[in-house]
Amino acid sequence: MRALITGISGFVGSHLAEYLLAHTDWQISGTVYGRHDNIAHLRDRITLYPAELSRLEVVRYIVEETRPDYVFHLAAQPISALSRLDPWFTLENNIRAQLNVLEAVVQLKLYSRVLVIGSAEEYGKITPADLPIDEDTPLRPVTPYGVSKVAQDYLGLQYYLSYGVAAVRVRSFNHIGPRQREGFVAADFARQIAEIEAGLRPPQVAVGDLSAGRDFSDVRDVASAYHLALTRGEPGEVYNIGSGHSFTAQALLETLIHLSGKPVSIVQDPARMRPVEVPEVRADIRKFQARTGWAPVIPFEQSMADVLAYWRDQVRTGATDPTPLEMRIVARGV
Repeated sequence: MRALITGISGFVGSHLAEYLLAHTDWQISGTVYGRHDNIAHLRDRITLYPAELSRLEVVRYIVEETRPDYVFHLAAQPISALSRLDPWFTLENNIRAQLNVLEAVVQLKLYSRVLVIGSAEEYGKITPADLPIDEDTPLRPVTPYGVSKVAQDYLGLQYYLSYGVAAVRVRSFNHIGPRQREGFVAADFARQIAEIEAGLRPPQVAVGDLSAGRDFSDVRDVASAYHLALTRGEPGEVYNIGSGHSFTAQALLETLIHLSGKPVSIVQDPARMRPVEVPEVRADIRKFQARTGWAPVIPFEQSMADVLAYWRDQVRTGATDPTPLEMRIVARGV
């Protein structure tokens, strides 16, 4: 069996590649764009295609070369906050790449099963009455990123209904773990704490709203869920993937500070506040569990410890970039 992972060098893609290599005998290929650090240890076990996925002819070439039985389409602009800075970049990037993957499968008349990665941000403006969020909860996205994920989601459904593509759709809630880059709450807090420990910044952590609750799963649990979704999920259906529990940003930060043991003060940064804040997000995952038997196994505290260990190593080796993330995105267009 052959699997193609778009965005294989990313946060989730690298963990998924590790999972598939450890638990299957599949041939693994992947597309990469930019740095390959996350998969350097896998280079002799996977086939890589350096590619930017906005051009159909490029995507079609890769799909024709690999002729995958399974396609895990992970390549995307994943940071919600950045979608507000440049909405069209996020919309164009995420929708076009998804469309090209589906169109390549159709044009080549392949029977590939395709995993379409949606997001909890599709649900958007959640009220307490909506909790826990099941797959029938109305979609009310409040960010361009959320809109892009609705489009990806429904492209998967449309290609299933129109062309019979075996597209399985998932709506993933927040995931955390080692290798997560800046722009996500756990990584942002862990980096600041690691820099405090190294004496590179004052003992202050800049934060936004700490009261919001989110459903966090470890990325390694998510990797196993994606494998089960594509191998056991029903084409055309959509499944929530999450822990079923919510943790506030306050709890996340306090866990990291406890793990550090360093005295740290908390400073609210107005720039980190969101224009629309949803008080709590929590998934109903019963549909996915009934179909696959999946359940998360890595505790929240272990995830936090691994995130902090990763950022300590990044700071120690000088692998971090001191330029603010927003400036890097604008400058490099990535």
